[in-house]
Amino acid sequence: MESKTTMSASDPIGAHPRPQLRRSTWHSLDGEWRFAYDDAEVGDAEGWFRTGDFARTIVVPYPPESPASGIGDTSYHPVVWYSLRVTGAEVDRGEDGGRILLHFGAVDYAATVWVNGSRVAAHVGGHSPFSADITDHLSDGENLLVVRAVDRPQDVAQPRGKQEWLPAPHEIWYHRTTGIWQPVWLERVPSTYITELTWRPDRHTDSVEVEVLLNRPLASGATLDVELAYEGTPLARVSVEAIGSGAPIIDIPLRDQRNHQHYEKLLWTPENPRLIDATVIVTDGSSVDAVQSYLGLRTVGTAAGRFLLNDRPYFVRAVLEQGFWPESHLAAPSADALRDEVELIKAMGFNTARIHQKAEDPRFLYWADRLGLMIWGEAPAAYEFTTTAIDNLTREWVDLVRRDRSHPSIVTWVPFNESWGIPEALTEPAQRAFSRGLSDLTRALDPTRPVISNDGWEHTRSDILTVHDYDSDPETFRRRYADHEALARLFSGYGPSHRMMMAEGTAETASAPVMVSEFGGVKFEKAPTEPSWGYSTSDTVEELEKHLRGLFGALLDSPVLSGFCYTQLTDTMQEANGLAYEDRTPKLPLDVLESIIGGSSRSQP
Repeated sequence: MESKTTMSASDPIGAHPRPQLRRSTWHSLDGEWRFAYDDAEVGDAEGWFRTGDFARTIVVPYPPESPASGIGDTSYHPVVWYSLRVTGAEVDRGEDGGRILLHFGAVDYAATVWVNGSRVAAHVGGHSPFSADITDHLSDGENLLVVRAVDRPQDVAQPRGKQEWLPAPHEIWYHRTTGIWQPVWLERVPSTYITELTWRPDRHTDSVEVEVLLNRPLASGATLDVELAYEGTPLARVSVEAIGSGAPIIDIPLRDQRNHQHYEKLLWTPENPRLIDATVIVTDGSSVDAVQSYLGLRTVGTAAGRFLLNDRPYFVRAVLEQGFWPESHLAAPSADALRDEVELIKAMGFNTARIHQKAEDPRFLYWADRLGLMIWGEAPAAYEFTTTAIDNLTREWVDLVRRDRSHPSIVTWVPFNESWGIPEALTEPAQRAFSRGLSDLTRALDPTRPVISNDGWEHTRSDILTVHDYDSDPETFRRRYADHEALARLFSGYGPSHRMMMAEGTAETASAPVMVSEFGGVKFEKAPTEPSWGYSTSDTVEELEKHLRGLFGALLDSPVLSGFCYTQLTDTMQEANGLAYEDRTPKLPLDVLESIIGGSSRSQP
């Protein structure tokens, strides 16, 4: 097993598949695997997991629907199989006889994993990660890994996000992503090891709390050591003796942050994305596990009708990010492409991205942390309201919030969008209860961030009130968002999409921030060749610039809005309404886009 070591977890490398929990030794399994379709669903009964002798090859982690996988078949295939043979050197336990973990970033949708014919893992959830300790199933020679993934193309009870359930993409839905679509890797760990870290700066960022989850209870006398440093300068060191079998929670005072002596010098913002390096060491007898991590000191919240970053009003300039590439679909074409995406968003003048109907690769979140881009984390939606759909969405969303809640870039959670999965929220108490319940569960898992209960309309209890408005007339925008009285009228009835803005209760627009969280969607194509789609159309570059200046200008001129989110970053399949083409080439010069998007806002102090 090869060693891939970095000096600190916030180093600008970005290739590690789990950037906030790094060890020095890991081995990527991305690359060519054997592959088979199982349309008749006979593989399990016939014991395919014992042989892995599949005729085709696939490039992991690209889904078989994508060209990058080497297959590119977008038709219905509910069951797929993968196999890979790894050598004894690749699963070397080292001189101390450590454990070998097999990690999957994401497999869509239900996965079963075997090692040398023994089942080692089963997981449900197309966007959430999972791992297995495979040590006891390994041999000194060649080892066979087999994965079976089940993704029912027409099952709308599983969280699908923007994945099409019809035979071909229509309107705003895209080709499906089946099977492995995020990195796969091996990792050597000691007998007692850290499985999860959760970093929580306190409300005034003069201390940091870390919750440490372990694979097993600690023995008496075990210790936990945490060291924090910024740009090589030590900030804090805490050593505690582990007591009890629960997950230890350690409070780490930051001396220099008290009384605000150096308060601003360590805070994370998009303009100054400062990251603090962390080392966490657990010593349990002869077992020592040392991991590298990082965190950002910042708070987010709401007050007096404003979104707050570090207790100060901050205007949100967001773009809708589908995270879909023509060559690789939901999977990123490379680790570098994720950095390029963050850099493109910032270069356009945005300070935020709303990841839409997808849990983005943690390496993208790393670059958002590192380069300074705020993120709205959103659940991929199911499309029916049933017991199964409730169970599927809740389980996966809990896993995703736990995966991502330590990233300083994430500033808002969005468990529902446009009543997808709760289509009768306005009239059915059970569906409103699910909206409230999942939002409150999100707050329980992470009380440090605002939660939008149902983005766009039919809000239940929401920390931010949002509206989706695809009107193409800037003057209509100016009237609709002119003052608090205009907002009160809007949220007391039907919104611009002819949906009630509130599913229950009344909107206190003077205290809750209001954002236009979808607008624009202006279609522009250089040379149309296929039927395409957008909410409105510009026929020339000059017309597009004028159209964008009018829409953005009207929202920036509003004295009462706290932000906006433009639809969307790139053209995506049949949608030609991006600010960039599918290949990420901007439709207008970047300096022109930045002048439009980054202009001054009347609501920004």
